[in-house]
This record gives sequence, C-alpha cells and structure tokens, in this order.
Amino acid sequence: MNILDAPESDGLTGLEQMQAMIAAGQRPSICETLGFDLVEVGRGMAAFEGIPGDHVLNPIGSVHGGYAAALLDSACGTAVHTRLSPTQGYTTLELKTSYHRPMTAETGRVRAEANLISFGRRAAFASAALTDADGRVIATATSTLLVFERSA
Repeated sequence: MNILDAPESDGLTGLEQMQAMIAAGQRPSICETLGFDLVEVGRGMAAFEGIPGDHVLNPIGSVHGGYAAALLDSACGTAVHTRLSPTQGYTTLELKTSYHRPMTAETGRVRAEANLISFGRRAAFASAALTDADGRVIATATSTLLVFERSA
C-alpha cells in the first residue's frame, strides 16, 4: 500500500506526506521501475538519487534520455507536492528538459534536485538540475504543473 492511500495520511500536508513516505521506507512505483529513490524533501524542494545501469540503456549504449527526464519530473513534481494542502493534488502540464552531457552506465550516482519557483491557486512552476557525483550538470528541466482540489 502506498503511504498516500493509508488512512493515517488523511489530513497531512504534502510535505508531511512526503516525509512520512521517506520515514516508512516507501517508494513511488516509478522509483521501483527505474531504480531511483526520493532522498530529501523540504518546503518547496525535493531530491531524488539513482545509479543508472544496464536497465536504462538505449540501443547505442548510453542512458536513455527518459531516465533523466523521469528523475527531473519526479523532483519537480515532488517539490510542488511539498506545498500542497491535505485536499490538493497536482499533475505535470509541461516538462522542458535540456541535456548537457551524456550519461552512461559508468556515470555512477546521479542526483536530481528541484526547487519551487512559484505556487499559485491553479499552477505551480519548478526547476531542477541532474548532476553527477562530481557536481557536473547532466540535464536541467523546468516544469509547469496544474494544482487542483482532489475529489473525495
């Protein structure tokens, strides 16, 4: 069961939900699929880390751009999630990703860190950078997200 579906998550803010998920050692299913983890959250920020391996290579032997995009999208979305009230939800409307250097299975641990730019009644904006262990930028992204009231 996902922590967000548990009865005890009722009434928790978005930040409290994410903190509970980390504390419980739970991972969103996309993290299971692609092999990365939510490692840090704060008000308006989130970070994911992963080690790209053979499971995310494209036919020419480099890491598929979708792996970087998934990390960046997850970080941007979670940064917005930390600002949600207990009754709000969100979804990505747009993700603009720029690739700065290649990533291979030998790249090692990467970190996608996002920060909230603005949070309004209907829309939120976030930006993120994906870096390697030496702090070199691999990819960056900006995201526009729709904020909405969840139905009961």
